Amino acid sequence: MITPSRVFLTKGVGFHKEKLSSFEEALRNAGIARLNLVQVSSIYPPHCKLISREKGLKELQSGQITYVVMSRNETDEARRLIAASVGLAIPKDPQSYGYLSEHHSFGQKNRIVGDYAEDLAASMLATILGVRFDPDASWDEKRELWKISGKIVRTRNVTQSAYGRKNGYWTTVVAAAVLLP
Repeated sequence: MITPSRVFLTKGVGFHKEKLSSFEEALRNAGIARLNLVQVSSIYPPHCKLISREKGLKELQSGQITYVVMSRNETDEARRLIAASVGLAIPKDPQSYGYLSEHHSFGQKNRIVGDYAEDLAASMLATILGVRFDPDASWDEKRELWKISGKIVRTRNVTQSAYGRKNGYWTTVVAAAVLLP
């Protein structure tokens, strides 16, 4: 049984005439290209600790099989805005699990995409914690309600956006939560 005890957030962007190479460049920019990445669903494990990107990257070895919750987006259209984001919602009770969410979009700025990803993660967590909320309320209204409930201790996101390049070049953005043993 593998249960991650730490997680860090990272993001990257890549540009290349080849789609796959653009993705590789985005992973390099995020610091995780040298790993064998396995995408998993979106549970933030109980007793898991959020650590810095720098600390997390130091613990990884080239070729290591590494679990990630990752959002990815790409375009070969000039001036098209793309974004990828991972949201995180951590419960106050460390024995409970939290949520990670992946979201990617076109035409939206970082803040909007990041807030949406956080909202997704917090909404999923709120439903299992029994925190009532109006799903149509704004992110700021829900965030205030969740603070008052005292059951969700922290939310955050990691978001990368970029505009597509000219001449048919691929632009790829990634955002990831990297899970460590």
